[in-house]
Amino acid sequence: MYNINILIFLYMLRLSYNKPIEFIGFTVYIRRILIMSKQLAPFHFDIVGSFLRPAELKEAREAFTKGNITKEELTAVEDRLITDLIQKQKAAGLPVITDGEFRRAYWHLDFMWGFNGVKEIELEHGYKFVGQETAPGSLALTGKITGTNHPFVEHFKFVKQFEDEHTTARQTIPAPSQFLAELFREDNGITTRSLYPDLEELIQDIAAAYRQVIKDLYEAGCRNIQFDDCTWGMCCDHAYWTGRQKDKSVTIEGETAKYLRLNNLALEGRPHDLAFTTHVCRGNYNSTWAASGGYEPVAPILFAKENVDAYYLEFDDDRSGGFEPLREVSPNKKVVLGLITSKRPELEDKEVIKERIKEATKYIPLDRLCLSPQCGFASCEIGNQLTEEQQWAKLALVKEIAHEVWGD
Repeated sequence: MYNINILIFLYMLRLSYNKPIEFIGFTVYIRRILIMSKQLAPFHFDIVGSFLRPAELKEAREAFTKGNITKEELTAVEDRLITDLIQKQKAAGLPVITDGEFRRAYWHLDFMWGFNGVKEIELEHGYKFVGQETAPGSLALTGKITGTNHPFVEHFKFVKQFEDEHTTARQTIPAPSQFLAELFREDNGITTRSLYPDLEELIQDIAAAYRQVIKDLYEAGCRNIQFDDCTWGMCCDHAYWTGRQKDKSVTIEGETAKYLRLNNLALEGRPHDLAFTTHVCRGNYNSTWAASGGYEPVAPILFAKENVDAYYLEFDDDRSGGFEPLREVSPNKKVVLGLITSKRPELEDKEVIKERIKEATKYIPLDRLCLSPQCGFASCEIGNQLTEEQQWAKLALVKEIAHEVWGD
């Protein structure tokens, strides 16, 4: 809701104009001013980004893979279902809209495949989760990494058209650190080192490619970008980290310093009115997880030194540890508490969640806290084990609690 004084001021401004603003009309003019003056993310009632894929979408993507429909036919299905999803997000009262990641198979790889110099491959194994293994998709370099003409910019433009004075269009992308980690996953490092024997050159090219995409998204009207980053979540679990490393000389301390530097290089020069946030995850695949452990190992470097505005942090069960690491969050940043799980259909006890928010205020003030699910509902096409109805019930609970805690 906007202050009536702002509207009065704008009306008086219109009256004082020598010439009518005929080229867009005064109503549209007001709307654009209001959109420009909107609060930047994060929001007290918030989301991470992905939503359960409708069966029709999964069927269309499979048909395209088999060659039974054209790319244009697949895009038409995606466009229609994303439009429907956005209307549902607005109906739910969300202050942010996304495409639900409906155009992706994976939360991260599809974006990485969009860089120049990168191709899609499959490895012998997928990611190891508790009791499950994911699909084996990965990537390999074919040349110099650049970020021009990234397809996600066009994807964002489709969502942007539905933005209004009550909603902000958000673009989620995997963090540069996640891209770097994928380049050295299993045997990927062999190809990566053959094309980039100098690690510093690789880091600089990744950062430059990301800056290009960020610039292009901004010019397309994007004012909210979210890094999704499992590298920090993996670093919270020493056993997981050491188990996935073939090179035992690689240390968590060395890798986190490298990840921080790369992410910050990618963020250099970002516009002041572009809200940038980081979502930290320990894995979210078919309601399972990959890592566990509190934020203590990464808090001093991540929370204090990454140049973002806020962190979306999972706290939906004991795997994420306590709130004590929040004491490391810089005083100019916010934290979105992921207290509602997207992995299970059962609704949380509202009073328990409110007590947990109160507990978190021991380490960070309430006015710098927000609430969301701990992750998306479908980080990959397979999605988590709950229905669409249960998905929206989860978000209704987040909204209700946020209203009672912050009064929004």
